[in-house]
Amino acid sequence: MIGRMLATVLALVAVAAPPAVAGTVTAVRATVGTATAAAATAGATVTASARGAGSAPEKCTPRRGTTSISESWAQRRLSLSEVWELTKGAGVTVAVVDSGVEARHPQLRRIRSVDLTATGVRDCLGHGTAVAGIIGAAEMKGVPFTGVAPQARLISVKQTSDGTGDVGRLAAAIVRATELGADVINVSVQASDQADLRNAVAYALARDAVVVAAAGNVQKEDGTPAPAYPAAYEGVISVGAAGPDGARADSSNAVTPVTVLAPGRGVTSTWAGRSYREDLEGTSFAAPYVAGVAALVRARHPQLDNVRIRRRIELTADGGTGTGTGAGMVNPLLAVSAILPSEQVALAPREAAPLPADAVRPAPVRDPVAVSRALWLALSALAAGVLVTAAGIAVPMGRRRGWRPGTPENQT
Repeated sequence: MIGRMLATVLALVAVAAPPAVAGTVTAVRATVGTATAAAATAGATVTASARGAGSAPEKCTPRRGTTSISESWAQRRLSLSEVWELTKGAGVTVAVVDSGVEARHPQLRRIRSVDLTATGVRDCLGHGTAVAGIIGAAEMKGVPFTGVAPQARLISVKQTSDGTGDVGRLAAAIVRATELGADVINVSVQASDQADLRNAVAYALARDAVVVAAAGNVQKEDGTPAPAYPAAYEGVISVGAAGPDGARADSSNAVTPVTVLAPGRGVTSTWAGRSYREDLEGTSFAAPYVAGVAALVRARHPQLDNVRIRRRIELTADGGTGTGTGAGMVNPLLAVSAILPSEQVALAPREAAPLPADAVRPAPVRDPVAVSRALWLALSALAAGVLVTAAGIAVPMGRRRGWRPGTPENQT
């Protein structure tokens, strides 16, 4: 057991692509603490025996954010205000498998938290809080940032406390999210292919959850990139990162099969300490945009299963060019509103059900004798009428002449 755990390695995607944004309020190097970023980037192995099962993390000091932000380019690019006229994701549950979520943030107070690390539900990295904010940060007056699906229910399943972790725990987190009824599961994590992770994803897909995962980040010093899991599994929506121009970011892993792209450079979101960040980079923050879109589609089209939702998101994307771009930038408005002929099933008209035997009364049998009698009676009545009319004219005239035959002298 220990040997298997020692062989597993995973790292949060965000640490592989440090932001390089000039002019931000707080210019920091990565989306996780500096002490853990180097170990995660190097692929450090963390096992259950490396720290006490019930011990708290050594430090809980996420990078400081800002309280002053402007509207993000991603929100404008994705035309979210138009999508919200159709749906805001109400009734859909999205699970965030990550480093926990800052539930004290005013835009994330509706979240339910589960901890699998025995370190508490608090987010000591800020990573999970940012991911959750992109998916479903609630609307707040005076704040120019809102999640993609602001009315979706959020569940935080904490599977790491320091930016590294165990594949077995990641698999357990996906299973737990599925059992909690998640309609969409976001996994902004890159890991190696392991049987338990593969089985966990298969279980989630079999339960009709939409699984969205980051395609992973690469740097020049990483050497030859390898596919990131669970993004590379069949049936998972794999998300690459793009900049404001819509092109794939250089750090976005092109070896992982990519379904669609989403904003992954200069991203704005919620952050630990009730603050925000405007300089987030990496596929970690591209994946939740697509998870939010999946929630919108699921709310708008509740009859669609996870396969059709994935297909709809892919078919309505803006179109990709080059390796690692998939179908191109995700298009939330089309994903929610497009009419896809393949989803319209042509049904043959139903055959009319036979009428019961007593539904229509049978026509009466024709009686020739009765018809003849009726005809003669009608003719007799007509003749009588003619005679009465003639008498009504002749009798007064006869009385005037004294019943004498008519002659030219007594005609009047």
